[in-house]
Amino acid sequence: MKSMHTFFQDVRYALRQLRKNPGFATVAVLTLALGIGANTVMFTVVNGVLLRPLSFPQPDRLFLISSAEQGQFNIGPSLSDHEYLDFRAQDRLFQSTASFAATRSSLTGAGDPVQVPAANVTLDFFATLGVFPKLGRSFLPREDSEGRDSVVVLSDRIWKERFGADPHILRRKIKLDGVEKSVIGVMPSGFTFPYDADLWTPFKIELDPHNSFSRPVLGRLRSGVSVREAQAELETLVQRWPIPPGEIRKGVRTQIIPLKELLVGNVRRSLLVFSGAVAFVLLIACVNVANLFLVRISGRAQELAVRSSLGAGQWRLIRQALTESAVISFLGAAASLFLTVWGLPVLIAVAPAGTIPRIGMVRLDVRVIVFTFLISAVVGLAAGLLPAFRVTRRDLRAILSRNERTTTGRKTSTRHTLAISQIALAMILLICAGLLLKSYIHLRNIDPGFTPQNTLTMTVDLPDTTYHTVSQLQTFDTRVLEALSRIPGALAAGAVNWRPLGDALVRGDFQIEGSQRVPPHFMVDKPSVSSGYFKTMGIRLLKGRDFSEHDNGEAAGVAIVSESLARTLWPGQNVVGKRVSLEDNPKPADWLTIVGVVADVHQQGLNAGSDPAIYQPYLQVKRPFFLSQMTFVVRTSLPSSVLVSGMRSVLREIDKDQPASIASMETIVATSIAEPRFQARLLGLFAAMALSLAIVGIYGVLSNTVGQRIHEIGVRLALGAQRRDLFQMLLREALFLACIGIVFGIAGALVVTRVLRKFLFEVRTDDPLTFLLVGMLLLCAALAAGTLPARRAMNVDPMEALRYE
Repeated sequence: MKSMHTFFQDVRYALRQLRKNPGFATVAVLTLALGIGANTVMFTVVNGVLLRPLSFPQPDRLFLISSAEQGQFNIGPSLSDHEYLDFRAQDRLFQSTASFAATRSSLTGAGDPVQVPAANVTLDFFATLGVFPKLGRSFLPREDSEGRDSVVVLSDRIWKERFGADPHILRRKIKLDGVEKSVIGVMPSGFTFPYDADLWTPFKIELDPHNSFSRPVLGRLRSGVSVREAQAELETLVQRWPIPPGEIRKGVRTQIIPLKELLVGNVRRSLLVFSGAVAFVLLIACVNVANLFLVRISGRAQELAVRSSLGAGQWRLIRQALTESAVISFLGAAASLFLTVWGLPVLIAVAPAGTIPRIGMVRLDVRVIVFTFLISAVVGLAAGLLPAFRVTRRDLRAILSRNERTTTGRKTSTRHTLAISQIALAMILLICAGLLLKSYIHLRNIDPGFTPQNTLTMTVDLPDTTYHTVSQLQTFDTRVLEALSRIPGALAAGAVNWRPLGDALVRGDFQIEGSQRVPPHFMVDKPSVSSGYFKTMGIRLLKGRDFSEHDNGEAAGVAIVSESLARTLWPGQNVVGKRVSLEDNPKPADWLTIVGVVADVHQQGLNAGSDPAIYQPYLQVKRPFFLSQMTFVVRTSLPSSVLVSGMRSVLREIDKDQPASIASMETIVATSIAEPRFQARLLGLFAAMALSLAIVGIYGVLSNTVGQRIHEIGVRLALGAQRRDLFQMLLREALFLACIGIVFGIAGALVVTRVLRKFLFEVRTDDPLTFLLVGMLLLCAALAAGTLPARRAMNVDPMEALRYE
């Protein structure tokens, strides 16, 4: 009881002291609010994305089952179709398993045609997750078989947005990709698994002798079964599985992975990096406040000496100082929650779409509030403990018997050490931000191989239920191209099946006529384009000719190759006239004569390099799959937005049931580098906060130094010292602190920046230019921070200073 009374007494005393010094209290509270607020915002994101469990019953029992060969395409955790069927038949440790695949479906009959994210799932999908429709039912046995699979389950979101939350939605007929489906259920609000899906349709996994498909497989582990047991069983089963004809199994990696990894695996490292960055900001804020407390407690040495002489012990004085720092920290934490309420929506709004998974889970909750005040308690202890010990360890009673005109060397040394640590931490953050910024600038300045300015794209996915033949697809494409070329303001029009920087692409091997062989593992992109496509996109024709309208199904097969392919296979030779084939066992009609060479294009991303490519005229393509998706490109002399309505009108006139995605190539390029830009800006913001706090720290140290050395300055001036010399002396002290901090910062940065290697593009983690520029920036900042205290020292009146005690 006595201890609680003493505690509240200390709190009341601390509040009185802070009211007497509102300037100190305001600066300290705002500094901690900034540091704690940044950490609270990041923890809120980490809590929602990484720490919150999935919103399924017993989510800790849900796992992904994977068996993939090393060196295969990066398709994520998955099983091939035959592996999944074998596993489902032989497994005894999982309660149920299911497979799924993401897709996009064209929805018609519910307002304007639109493409929505969808998922094809096996019948046990909802039962495995333990989530069932809130209206209607899930799939019944044998509803994945042909003739009975015309059923669909809707998400709550699309039910409300497209169907007005119609309570009679069950058994209503809708059209997906031109096929009539019956709505049998509506999922609970917030359920959009996997991949933010709005529709779920059943599909049956059947083996295809010509193709092998791999898909994610999830399973619910039986109660009492450990992950280690499931892993051992999977490894045993993999060894028993027969190897398909023509395949060699090597380097197989089997994994039982928590289902959450499917959602957060790609973003985990980014969140941890930025959490580390805000931790640096908090450290700098903590050091800054510790410096403020050291100055403040040192100024109260007389008061502490009086209290000591009246019987207060060292621990009693330390506890009082810690109580004051705890009150400051608590107020900073409360203010940080207001910053979080404002800053969290801003962070979510400026983050590129898809950057933050599980974004619906990112919100303030009890865990975040507890984290905020726990971290404030740690900060309060860290910020107040060192200053309290430094002052109370002195002979306080001796202070009453003498006048202390100057700061002792130990006090000055402590404040200098704190300032140096601030500079070092800021140096590390600034270097990290500089590396990301330089990486982004490199990425932005890459020549994509085409000219994105004044170019609009319209992507259309044609359902095979309506357009089943190559002829139908080619007729549709031709009609759209002709109509687009007649739109007022259109300078040129073209088409390509796999748009640059798009999600879809076909790559594979090919054959060369004659004795020459393609190098092992050498694959090419296989886009199909219209005549005029290269001109419309601004892709340079280097040799030969472009495709023409005469390159159709009745003409001899032709191809255009990329510069890198020609340089690799036929260095120093004229490739025009040589022949290639995209078939494994080409017949005479399958050979394509090369008629031209074009510049390389960054097809998969600006940071992915440019793939070699073989282009084929879309009028000579023989497989419907290659033409089911087509992107139409229009170059315009007018603002891009002017042509949007005209392009939609063209599509409505030709097929009113087909939705389209329209975007400018400038927007597509910007979107492809949106995440690196966001990362550079966010880390740059944290670095700017750190730099500001470091400047305040340097200013505080030098300002206090001037205040403590007024008498010394007066003596120097009285003895003939030039005011300019005093100004230079203090600036040299600022530069000395900065240089020491920079040296330690460089050493720390050489270690810390290694974690950024994955995020950098054509930039070394020890890039000398970045280190040099950041060091110069900090030196300039130190000079700026030291200027005001130095000018104050220049303006000291010697007579007043000599009377200063």
